[in-house]
Amino acid sequence: MAGGLVALLDDVAVIARAAAASVDDIGVAAGRASAKAVGVVVDDAAVTPQYVRGLAAERELPIIRRIALGSLRNKLLILLPAVLLLSQFADFLLTPILMVGGAYLCYEGAEKVWAKVSGHHDAHGEGSQGLLNEDTVVAGAVRTDFILSAEIMVISLNEVVDEPFVSRAVILAIVAIAITLLVYGFVGLIVKMDDVGLRLTGSASKGVARLGHGLVKAMPRLLTVLTVVGTAAMLWVGGHILLVGADELGLHAPYDAVHHLEEWAHDAVGALGSVIGWLANTLASALVGLAVGALVVVVMTLTVHRRGGHAEGKAAH
Repeated sequence: MAGGLVALLDDVAVIARAAAASVDDIGVAAGRASAKAVGVVVDDAAVTPQYVRGLAAERELPIIRRIALGSLRNKLLILLPAVLLLSQFADFLLTPILMVGGAYLCYEGAEKVWAKVSGHHDAHGEGSQGLLNEDTVVAGAVRTDFILSAEIMVISLNEVVDEPFVSRAVILAIVAIAITLLVYGFVGLIVKMDDVGLRLTGSASKGVARLGHGLVKAMPRLLTVLTVVGTAAMLWVGGHILLVGADELGLHAPYDAVHHLEEWAHDAVGALGSVIGWLANTLASALVGLAVGALVVVVMTLTVHRRGGHAEGKAAH
């Protein structure tokens, strides 16, 4: 009987170790999948604070909470089942869909670059500035988030498509929840930072007051940094997606050229080869993303935007 108990404990220990390893594997896979979506995540964090500008300070966090819940519903109830079914029954569509998402990222990044160069304002969040209706603001933000969330889920799926179905579902659910909490938790901190700073400026302590002034001044700078980083990340991730996707579909030359550049940079600098090689690959991917994005911007300007302008002109008359 003692022998049977020992054998049972051994079996339990084996199962526990297997479960722990499985959890570790899922955690690693979820982290890898989340890292690939960095461009969209940073852009989401930079865009969302614009939706609460012009609204009462005490309503900022409740609105962000409503947008976060809408984002979570998008990811878990609509996008997660859709990408799982796609990966299970039509996985041949994943690469083309991922490339469409990559092209959209390139377009978004190039549009931001063009807006900066030309002096035009970025279109993100522009319509919400003067709206004080919370339902309208939340609905618009959740619609925009749906596009960004779709990109996140497809990019993440591409990293774990070889996992078993259940593991794939668990990993993508973890990614959806973790990214939503990360983005909207960070956004909540950003939008309240200036309020906290303003309170601290009234402190009797000069040190605390200086800290408050620093927080108030840091807010627009932080948003600027986030926008720049988000734009660069979108171009890099979008360009890389297009290069890898084209290679998988049989167009090898662009990917091979970037890969050879990375190898050349790696071999040329010795000890820092890995870092310089990665930077070369990243820069090349971003330039590809900028070129493709600029092309899409031109096409959109000559077609969709022009038709929209004509329609507005006729309506005005």
